[in-house]
Amino acid sequence: MPKNVSVQELKGKAKELRLNIVKTANYAGSGHLGGSLSCADILTALYFKYLNVDSKDPDKFDRDRFILSKGHCALAYVPCLAMAGFVPMESLETFNHYESPYGMHPDSKKVRGCDASTGSLGHGLPMGVGMALGLRYQKVNDAKVVVLMGDGEQNEGSVWEAAMAASHYKLKNLIAIVDRNKLMIDGPTEEVMSIEPIDKKYEAFGFKVIVCNGNDMESLDKALAEAWANAEDKPVAIIAKTEKGYGVKRFQGKVPWHYGAMNSDLFKEAVADIEAMD
Repeated sequence: MPKNVSVQELKGKAKELRLNIVKTANYAGSGHLGGSLSCADILTALYFKYLNVDSKDPDKFDRDRFILSKGHCALAYVPCLAMAGFVPMESLETFNHYESPYGMHPDSKKVRGCDASTGSLGHGLPMGVGMALGLRYQKVNDAKVVVLMGDGEQNEGSVWEAAMAASHYKLKNLIAIVDRNKLMIDGPTEEVMSIEPIDKKYEAFGFKVIVCNGNDMESLDKALAEAWANAEDKPVAIIAKTEKGYGVKRFQGKVPWHYGAMNSDLFKEAVADIEAMD
């Protein structure tokens, strides 16, 4: 069951996560800032309202599972886990440093609370299908598997093989979320390899499709509530329309900030932009 957390509380947590993202990138010297900022609201809503997970017992058998298929956004995921109590906040200062448990992509053997090692794109949804099937076979009927993918990742054929399997097995315990920020490392998705109409494609593959504004907490909360209440014998796909770099004006909608480094002035500017958010 989702927790009783208001949209306003979630907005506050998302703002805090964005601050931690830019601070962590500053500690690391660089990072995947664009996609991490675009998915910050999604991670916040999942970890502070919807996912049945427990930082005191991260391996509990009947928990929900989460897969960050867009693994390059560990810059958002690890600070979110820290805010949720899975890892120490002060350990963020080691991000991507020698012998740190935190690299630019998450390692489930090193990061407490992380269900899957990711980074090679296109693997998250196939893993999610396996986890969802496994939970069914083990009769863990109330647990869900949530997979967060990038939109450039939709170019991977393994995504669509997994989508076909998810529909075939009627995995209503599986929720796929696409962070639809319209940009990938090489440029706009529709110029590199068009994925539209992405909602119709998931519908054609047998998913219940929900479209929302992934940077508007009210819209996102409504979409997740609908996904959690899904009673149809089919998986769910949420197309979350976001903006790359959302929250920092200089980064927003800019391809070069897929990955980048900040000097001290730009870091201060990024913090000021986020602190000024509603």
